[in-house]
Amino acid sequence: MAVKPNINTTPLELRPEFQFAVSVDCVIFGFDEDALKVLLIECDLPAFRGQWSLLGDLLRADEDLDAASYRVLRERTGLEDVFLEQVHTFGKVGRHPAGRVVTTAYYSLVNVRDHQLRQMGNELHWHPVHEVSQMAFDHLEILETCHQSLRKKVQEEPVIFNLMEEKFSLRELQDVYEAVLDVKLDRRNFRKKLFSTGLLTDLGELERDVPHRPGRLYAFNREGYARMRKKAFGGIDF
Repeated sequence: MAVKPNINTTPLELRPEFQFAVSVDCVIFGFDEDALKVLLIECDLPAFRGQWSLLGDLLRADEDLDAASYRVLRERTGLEDVFLEQVHTFGKVGRHPAGRVVTTAYYSLVNVRDHQLRQMGNELHWHPVHEVSQMAFDHLEILETCHQSLRKKVQEEPVIFNLMEEKFSLRELQDVYEAVLDVKLDRRNFRKKLFSTGLLTDLGELERDVPHRPGRLYAFNREGYARMRKKAFGGIDF
């Protein structure tokens, strides 16, 4: 006896596979007060009342994932031209109390002093990454995943300069690397490796109003990095 093929004749719009939402969540990293920080918002859902969550939103019908992430970032920080990296998609069943929601996580790197946060009802604050131990939804897992991705990225490409002021000392640059990587770096070895990359431009200036001996100021050499990329930039292995 011939077996009839199992053909689902239910219209697509009524099938359960088409009855869930897609969202984006942004892990916004910044460096301030000698610590790597993440921008969090107080969750207003009853199931997570009083807990902190990442900044995110549902994907609109007329936008793609990258556009949604830039929208979330722009609405909350006022920044548009920032580093943004897609990391991973999280889709565990039950991760959202309102229904089936699959989210794609991004992380961005911003200079904390370059923007003003835009309050829109919920509390919005910077939190030291190492102090965050509980979050709404599965956002702690998302934060940890993005942090691991950032640690790998800063040793492959000079993205860390997105966290810096336009002018910075080597002391400040080492502080940021140590905060991101969560390690203590040897000062002499750190400087030797950075100088060997050609990524720094000596500005011929010194720090001002600092409680220690003023250090020389540098800037990120974008042209130098562009030339090195053509020769296969090997990253910075600390």
